[in-house]
Amino acid sequence: MQAAMDITAKYCNKEMEAYGSCVASNPSTWQSKCHELKINVAQCTSSHPVIQKIRQECSGVFVEFERCLRENPDTPASCSPHVARFLACAESVDLSGVDPVPQPS
Repeated sequence: MQAAMDITAKYCNKEMEAYGSCVASNPSTWQSKCHELKINVAQCTSSHPVIQKIRQECSGVFVEFERCLRENPDTPASCSPHVARFLACAESVDLSGVDPVPQPS
């Protein structure tokens, strides 16, 4: 998981910071106001092999987290248990054999 976090921070830091700032600045309307920024983060991370493997193996847990956010737009902190489950899943993903640095195409 640390590798994925490092990669995300390295390659998608600008997108992550913009999205995080938007969510923090719009506690009750972040879902609509920050949607495009969320897509930017997803597009940035979707091409990395480590992140792709984590997303594939933990997709069910992540879907539950996103559903919690949709159902609790005014209280995103109430979804903390979902975040913990996703992080636990991501930590358990076997990343052996995954090239942490994508090769240019």
